[in-house]
Amino acid sequence: MIKVALDSTLLNKVPDFKIGIIHYTKIVVSESPQMIKGRTQLYQENLFLELQVSPVTERAGISEWRKLWKSLGADPNRYRHSAESLMRRIAKQNYIAPFHSAVDLNNFFSLQYEMPVGIYDIENLDGNVTVSLGDEETGYEGLNGRFNSLHNIIVTSDAKGPFGSPFVDSKRTAVTENTTKALQVFYLRPSLSIENSNALLAAAGKMFSQVHGGDFTTGLLFNTQQSLEI
Repeated sequence: MIKVALDSTLLNKVPDFKIGIIHYTKIVVSESPQMIKGRTQLYQENLFLELQVSPVTERAGISEWRKLWKSLGADPNRYRHSAESLMRRIAKQNYIAPFHSAVDLNNFFSLQYEMPVGIYDIENLDGNVTVSLGDEETGYEGLNGRFNSLHNIIVTSDAKGPFGSPFVDSKRTAVTENTTKALQVFYLRPSLSIENSNALLAAAGKMFSQVHGGDFTTGLLFNTQQSLEI
């Protein structure tokens, strides 16, 4: 079991803020099956065509997350959340190449739901997990190969410090083909209802486990349920 908590600082600024959690066990991460590669490529090509008509920032999820960024005190133009960054690449026909099954599906969920999604190797986590707002001293070495300052940006942390955010994730907790237990964090759109949030998590967990095997459990953090064990 992992205890995950939502810091009230975020709820004070955004009362409808929600975090979705999926805990996977006994999964097998490998090169993505051809079906996933093909589906992801087709999805990106269709998205590219759509983005020629409606700009990235006008898409409902991207727009909502940019407003959320501002309400927390961060500049959405300087620090683009990961879903917007992925979508901007596709708008330039710079399609996202396959990496491995867990990352590929994670990117697919982020594009499909228009929200940042992170996935982390539980073996590299230490203690309880908290989702909070970063301060002037918060940061880590990211998957982008540089140190990232996370002031006024949502961060997911354990006893060792921050390891994930809707901006860029850390190297420390990255999922690899050796990962068998993973924690997936959906930085949900505040406008999603609790019912729709739970339905989204169930659908994503089912699709992920169809590819990776194993078991999954979902949980939701929001204003009247700020912590859970999963």
